[in-house]
Amino acid sequence: TSLVEDGRRFPEFLVDQGTSDGFLNDGLRPWLLEAACAKAGIPLTLRMQDGYDHSYFFISTFMDDHLRWHAERLA
Repeated sequence: TSLVEDGRRFPEFLVDQGTSDGFLNDGLRPWLLEAACAKAGIPLTLRMQDGYDHSYFFISTFMDDHLRWHAERLA
């Protein structure tokens, strides 16, 4: 978020965030990234995943999507 607010440019972001993450409100606060990207005109796909927390299960569930997303953009 700070990099975007400081004017750094990025082509786009993909973020998956669990709605039951214990760090959601006190640390992660993805809505701040969402606001910064909107202001900077940087596309952001923010997928709030209902019921997921910050566990290995969450990461392993969406890892394939992220690897494919990056592979498409690096090809």
